[in-house]
Amino acid sequence: MATRHLYLLRHGAADALGHLTPAGERQAELTGRRLARLPVDAVWHSPLPRAERSARILAAHLPGATVAPAPELVDHIPHVPADPPPAWAPFFDGYDAEEAAAGERLADALTARFARPAATETHEVLITHTYPVAWLVRDALNAPRPAWLGLSCGNTALTVIEYRDTTTPTVVLHNDMGHLPADLRWTGFGPGIHP
Repeated sequence: MATRHLYLLRHGAADALGHLTPAGERQAELTGRRLARLPVDAVWHSPLPRAERSARILAAHLPGATVAPAPELVDHIPHVPADPPPAWAPFFDGYDAEEAAAGERLADALTARFARPAATETHEVLITHTYPVAWLVRDALNAPRPAWLGLSCGNTALTVIEYRDTTTPTVVLHNDMGHLPADLRWTGFGPGIHP
């Protein structure tokens, strides 16, 4: 039974202009070292600079893996709930129906391309952003569309989903930061207490 292994990552920590910080480069380096023992076939990345740079750093540890952009991985809002939770209402203020529909089309393209079994055993790294990772986890769990709102992830935190023809998807890991030292964990989250 062939398995499609997806290793989902949010890009490394970035500055306000969207470029990796030194901490983000270190996060990508450490993630590459963690994944180096796997038979990775491809590294797909968002076309945004922070994701592309993360992919290049990480892929240096994955000889033989192809590295290419995937437009479906760009940072986007995958779903605008009809009645968002009050804490999220300001976030969605100003999204019109056309923008919401475009985001949903992109989210559907993301799942159509990556959230399915492959004909052969594959190991693919997807370097993207918080919301596409949340969307793929929500899809794998068959959770309602608004559930993506509660699924944040840290910079270069590892999420693994496996797809097979014979079963529903398996979420193996979510938001695992074990490859990062304490000072590089929880970047990308707001202030607060983190385990």
